[in-house]
Amino acid sequence: MFLFAIGVPIAISIGLTCLAVLVIREGITAIPAELFALQMLRGLNNFPILAIPFFIFAAALMNVGTVAARIFDFANALVGSVRGGLGHVNVLASMMFSGMSSTAVADVAGLGQLELKAMRERGYPRSFAVGITGASAVISPMIPPSIALVVYGWQSGTSVASMFLAGLVPGLMVGLSFMITSFIMSFWLPMPLSPRPAARELARLFWRALPPLLTPGIIVGGIWTGMFTPTEAGAIACVYAMFLGTVVYRELNWKLLLGVLSSTVRFSSIILFIIGIATFYGWLLVRLRIPQELAILMTGLEVGNTTILLAIVLFFLAVGCFMSVVEAILIFTPIFMLTIQALGIDPVYFGVLMVLTLSCGVITPPFGNVLFVLTEITGLPFEKVALAVVPFLLPIFAVILLMVFFPQIATFLPALAR
Repeated sequence: MFLFAIGVPIAISIGLTCLAVLVIREGITAIPAELFALQMLRGLNNFPILAIPFFIFAAALMNVGTVAARIFDFANALVGSVRGGLGHVNVLASMMFSGMSSTAVADVAGLGQLELKAMRERGYPRSFAVGITGASAVISPMIPPSIALVVYGWQSGTSVASMFLAGLVPGLMVGLSFMITSFIMSFWLPMPLSPRPAARELARLFWRALPPLLTPGIIVGGIWTGMFTPTEAGAIACVYAMFLGTVVYRELNWKLLLGVLSSTVRFSSIILFIIGIATFYGWLLVRLRIPQELAILMTGLEVGNTTILLAIVLFFLAVGCFMSVVEAILIFTPIFMLTIQALGIDPVYFGVLMVLTLSCGVITPPFGNVLFVLTEITGLPFEKVALAVVPFLLPIFAVILLMVFFPQIATFLPALAR
């Protein structure tokens, strides 16, 4: 915590701490020099991890050109005329775009400027526009393909396909809760409605948006039917995104492609480096018997699983304020896995609950990445952006509580697929 507090990147902080613990516990001469590197390589030498750069590359390709505009226009035609107007459009577009963006920050970067511009031009209150745009990005880590779900699946030894299916219903519930909130707020905030389009125009906009909208269907459908693995799905998503950009829309040229490849390499290398460090960290935890001792402690408590889950949720809400979702998953999954198994909690359900709870951190101070992106896009002070998002935390908390009391929300789709 000291290294993190003075500004050392969290991956470096974890690595240095692990080395310090080993030196203190084992002695400097007892540690082979190759140990750290070998443990990092062990974590990266894993087939499911290949899905991460594939999905990052596919998402970056989808962010090039008019994909975001096509999705926004179709969403506007569907729900822009319903009370709540562009609030519903904002949420629905984010839910559609989540199947391509795979991270909350990519969602805001891809759709945020378009959504905020449309809401500003039609006279929506700025605080509402900023709040709903930031909050709807929380849906992205729940809808496949989700990097957070891939990382949890690999770290916990859980099927990534099951994680993708388990995230769908909670993600849709979060989106629906935002739409209900927008509907309620429309009774005292000015929210102009879009005119209802004719059936022919709706069909045209649907056809225009259909190719990118097929992406999540191809990924989830192919995994569900067993045609390909999640990692192979990432490769297929890349090929499909390349096909859309070069053949269908003809918006992707060599210059843009090089930029996409460059950003993919940078983002992937950061995540893979963190994964490598986290592998060494997880190995050290097992060596120190921390997960085993925690499992014994938690199972010895004379309280029900619901009480324990509520305590864990509060813990993850606090952690999410200071760490990214992927970092927190890598650090805390090894700690809690033995505990939830000892308590008889489904690891697929726990992973979805963990990802959703940690995802609240992208829109909460002091390190909410989405808040910083919105600050850059809008030019508003960080404090105003953070306050604008506050009303939309309540519906997320409501969905989290429902999941705590009704685990079937996350588990029934994977159960159907078995």
